[in-house]
Amino acid sequence: MNVTGTETSAGSSTTRSRGDASADKAVTSDYETFLRMLTTQLQNQDPMNPMESDDFAMQLATFSGVEQQVKTNEILTGMGASIGVMGLSELAGWIGREAEVEAPALFDGAPLTLSPKPSEDADRAVLVVRNAAGAVVAQEDIPIGGGQMEWAGTDASGQPLPKGAYSFTVESYTGDQVTDTSKVGVYAEIIEARGGSSGTLLVMKGGIEVPASAVTALRDAS
Repeated sequence: MNVTGTETSAGSSTTRSRGDASADKAVTSDYETFLRMLTTQLQNQDPMNPMESDDFAMQLATFSGVEQQVKTNEILTGMGASIGVMGLSELAGWIGREAEVEAPALFDGAPLTLSPKPSEDADRAVLVVRNAAGAVVAQEDIPIGGGQMEWAGTDASGQPLPKGAYSFTVESYTGDQVTDTSKVGVYAEIIEARGGSSGTLLVMKGGIEVPASAVTALRDAS
């Protein structure tokens, strides 16, 4: 159980830094080009017909805007780095706890806590369980009111399913018609928090990765 903030964050920080540096370089280049053009224009204007004051003021305003953009980019770059470090630091307290996410979860023989949410207008709800290959391995009727439930990890005949990763959906019925299919939240233990170019990832028990933003609830491990 650990937070990999050093190597991975360093790698992603390098990637971000290169991207930010390229963007800043482009803006700075435009900024310097504008300065050269304005200076050349002033040096070569006709003394008998100088630049109109309104035109000069407009160009100075443009100059100020480009300068401000360069400074803004620098500030945003610094803020992004600070937020990234702060996120991993805060997530360190999540390691070892259980998060609810709509993602596959490892079944190792112990029951899994699920949070199905059937449609409000459904008159029947069915929990559908799929294995890692996507094959349906179990189905069972569940209360249409939703709420948390314990999934024991058995098939339709009550026999234990093999250990492995399983995903869950709930089918909502009106009469004999399926009117809605939605993913089911499942609690799984967080074993690692990892920084990446697309944001912070949580590694759940079994090696399943989910974005930190996908967590809908958090609890102490049972």
